Amino acid sequence: MHLLRLAVSCIALLAPSLCATADEQPQDISRIVSIGGDVTEVLYALGMAGNVVAVDTTSEYPREALAEKKSIGYMRALSSEGVLSVNPSVIIASGGAGPPEVVAALKASSIPFVEVKCEESPDGVVKKVKLIAAIVGAKDKGDALAAGIEADFKSLAEERAKITKPARVLYIIAVQNGRAIVGGKHTGADAIIRLAGGENAAAEIDGYKPLSDEAALALAPDIIVSMPGREGDRKSEIAAMPGLSATPAAKTGRILELGGSYILQFGPRAAGAARELMQAFATDAATGKK
Repeated sequence: MHLLRLAVSCIALLAPSLCATADEQPQDISRIVSIGGDVTEVLYALGMAGNVVAVDTTSEYPREALAEKKSIGYMRALSSEGVLSVNPSVIIASGGAGPPEVVAALKASSIPFVEVKCEESPDGVVKKVKLIAAIVGAKDKGDALAAGIEADFKSLAEERAKITKPARVLYIIAVQNGRAIVGGKHTGADAIIRLAGGENAAAEIDGYKPLSDEAALALAPDIIVSMPGREGDRKSEIAAMPGLSATPAAKTGRILELGGSYILQFGPRAAGAARELMQAFATDAATGKK
């Protein structure tokens, strides 16, 4: 396993701005706890499903992950007892795992905790795949998977280059207390909008922030993308919100609902998610015509 440790360290050192991981690497990968839908998706794509014993609730793809594996809860609201109760031999976690005190407790336990933090970009996705592949000893499969992802992103870039007038897009990650929480710069929402050839209408906002009615109107998005609501019709809810209701997106009915696990996690399907958004941006949602 010394070679595995060296390989992973080299990947992290080659691109520190794209991917980083903890120094300690596992010597037993027979019982993996996977935290983060992107991590789970990579593990399944590498053929490691049989080694995964538990996942978090963001591991929505492939569907059998949540259906067949034990759940340790939401990745940002973990408990150390819940994670350790499944008797893992190693924990592989996305950088968004939390809360911080629980992650610190897990890192301090006797179970190897490998934290994978990668930039939300095409290169970041490729590094993530190669890094996880190195961790689980599946370098050849990881290289093949990464090559396919690189080719898909290259094709996407060629399609994106043909766009002459980017749509102004607003991403709403949640609605709380009657306010839309939108994705500004330094977010996965911003990254996927740009990959899909759009212009982030909230690019002047840093991170995910609530939007006032006045600000929503001023942003004037052509298209609104939202996570589906847990209850009711999120599209109708957004279209009726003060400020947003007067935007070009609401007036033309161009409000799209797409699962956050698909478009925000930057796993192996990231290029496909961006392509789907690109196609939606080019379509008049009110008529269904190009």
